[in-house]
This record gives sequence, C-alpha cells and structure tokens, in this order.
Amino acid sequence: MVILSNVSLFSCCNVSQKPSLSSLSNSPSSRNSHCPLRYSQEGKEVVVSPLRSVVWSLGEEVSKRSLLALVSASLFFVDPALAFKGGGPYGQGVTRGQDLSGKDFSGQTLIRQDFKTSILRQANFKGAKLLGASFFDADLTGADLSEADLRGADFSLANVTKVNLTNANLEGATATGNTSFKGSNITGADFTDVPLRDDQREYLCKIADGRVNATTGNATRDTLLCN
Repeated sequence: MVILSNVSLFSCCNVSQKPSLSSLSNSPSSRNSHCPLRYSQEGKEVVVSPLRSVVWSLGEEVSKRSLLALVSASLFFVDPALAFKGGGPYGQGVTRGQDLSGKDFSGQTLIRQDFKTSILRQANFKGAKLLGASFFDADLTGADLSEADLRGADFSLANVTKVNLTNANLEGATATGNTSFKGSNITGADFTDVPLRDDQREYLCKIADGRVNATTGNATRDTLLCN
C-alpha cells in the first residue's frame, strides 16, 4: 500500500472529492475518469493516469471495507476457550458445575468465584477470601470453611450440612430456599444480616454457644438474633 505524506490534490475535472465505489458506475458523471489525477508530493507535481486514479480509489475503498470486515469478525468470533471460564476475576479455573470434591482452596483469594451447582464435598476453603462467591445449589457436605471470608456469598439452595464454619464471616450472605446447615460447626461464626428460614435459625440457635468471631468480635448467638 502506498502512503502519501504532504500531498495536495489537483483535478482538471472540477471534482471536489475522490471517486467512491458508488460513483464508479455507468452514469455520465462517472465517465470523467479520463481526467488524470494530479498531486504534489515533496514539492514535485505527479500525474497519475486516468486508469490508475480509478484503481487507486477502488483499492482505497476495498482496503477500508476489508478492515471493517476484519474488525467486525473479531467481535463475533471469540476463542471458545476464552468464552466461558466459569470462575471469577481472581480464580480463572472452571469451577461451575464441576466435581471438586476434596479440592484444596485453602488461603486462596476467590472473590466472586462461581461454584454454582458444583460438588464440593470435603473441599478445603480454610482461610479463603470468598467475598461474593456463589455456591448456588452446590453440595458442600463436610467442607472446611473455617476462618473463611464469606461476606455476601450466595448459599441459596446449597447443601451446607456437616460444614466447618468455625470463625467464618458470613455477614450479608444469602441462604434462601432449602439451604441446610444441619450438623455444621458454627463456633464463632458471624451470621450478621443473613436471611435464614425460621426453622434454620431455630436450629442454629440451639447449637450456637457464646463465643465470638475472632475477626469481627461479634458473638454468634447475637448475629443469629437468638432469644
């Protein structure tokens, strides 16, 4: 492709702009292509033959359209491997709808991680940062969530039975539907602003002791609004 710098165009046909594809038809006006194209480059006048000037314009239009087509294609065709990670901004592995039983996530930063519908039995999340993570409809039976930061996490429809929640911070977490905490260790867990079903709240209050969360300083029974 030829790139012209400091170019001034002159026309003997009084045409105010270069021909486009739409103007290169069989109409009488398009037959002015016999007029040579003159331009100045670095102080020298250059004359382009009529045919060359038409080809030049055609090439410029085709180049522009090819570039637009390439850009458009790049927007619609994405590498399938990058289309869905199923993870989160800090954990890019596929964790949604997976069998991750016994997997070790301890101490990891997994903010807004997507664990929807995954099997996480006996998985280790001890001390992990799981703010806003989704465990929607996941099976966490026997998992270790002790000392985990679970603020804003979603446990809707999740199976949270026999889970170790010792000193876990669940402030603002969601636990709607048939979420079950049966058999879980909630020593020092913080349930501040967690919307629990009446039967679940009653059950947790029966097993909660007077200990406080090591991070927030809030007593478990107080965060559960136990009488």
